[in-house]
Amino acid sequence: MFDSERADQVNYASIAVSIPPDASRTVGQVQWPTSSPGDPRLNFVTVSAEAAEKPAFGAALAAAAKKPRARGRVLVFVHGFNNRFDEAVYRFAQIVHDSGAPGAPVLFSWPSRGSVSLEAYKEDAESAAQSRDAFSQVLDAIAATPNVKEVTVLCHSMGCYLTFETLRARAIAGRIGAKIKNVLFVAPDVDADSFRTQLHDMGAVRPRFALFVSRDDAPLKLSKSLHGGAIRLGGIDPDQEPYAAEFRREGVELFDLTRLHGRAHSRAFDDVTTVMSMIQARLVGEQQGTGGVSRRQGAAVR
Repeated sequence: MFDSERADQVNYASIAVSIPPDASRTVGQVQWPTSSPGDPRLNFVTVSAEAAEKPAFGAALAAAAKKPRARGRVLVFVHGFNNRFDEAVYRFAQIVHDSGAPGAPVLFSWPSRGSVSLEAYKEDAESAAQSRDAFSQVLDAIAATPNVKEVTVLCHSMGCYLTFETLRARAIAGRIGAKIKNVLFVAPDVDADSFRTQLHDMGAVRPRFALFVSRDDAPLKLSKSLHGGAIRLGGIDPDQEPYAAEFRREGVELFDLTRLHGRAHSRAFDDVTTVMSMIQARLVGEQQGTGGVSRRQGAAVR
């Protein structure tokens, strides 16, 4: 529906995906059809895909946010490097289905080349950087939608760079957005030291950040070498200083996924049920330890 070329404006679409019964699939994985259109009993299948104008997008989102499951919440997903549009759509459908996360799902897809090479990595990084204004426009459109009360942004890999740069620019402009409550960084391909500095510069009025890291993340180790040895945020040791104390002071949640099953760079999605249990256990621990968390701590990952 959308290719890897950069567009002059934001384009909207409405997509419905059918997911096979849990008994016929492996949780955490996308079951791709071997031929079109696929068997809905065994494969992820695109039921409908229609281009939409911005007003129609807003109307559809308002209706989705009003449903009991959403209760005014929106979950925005920003994919990473080497993700075609179709891959991002099916991956997000898998995440929403397997995690049981509440909220109306919105995918922000930026023009990745969808291939693995040094040239493709550089082009993707440039495309991600050039997508900041478009992502900011989408966040504004979501925030302006009736029935939307709370927004959580979930991003992966290079998509975390795009997300953070967008939010940082909005913070500098004094309009980060009160409805954006939680930002979840999965395997963030972001300079760790730059994140520390820029997070502090964003000030206290900002969303709550949660980092999902794996010390054995090979793609991030390669990215580190491509960036002249700059440590990537998704590959840090969460017990190492200065990260542990500083992130604790800044209210950043750290989740170490190194021991989980699955591919290091995507195990948060491959083993999403375990990750959701980790989040819930952390929140329960906070509530028992504090006798009720503050609003900033309580803007929880739900």
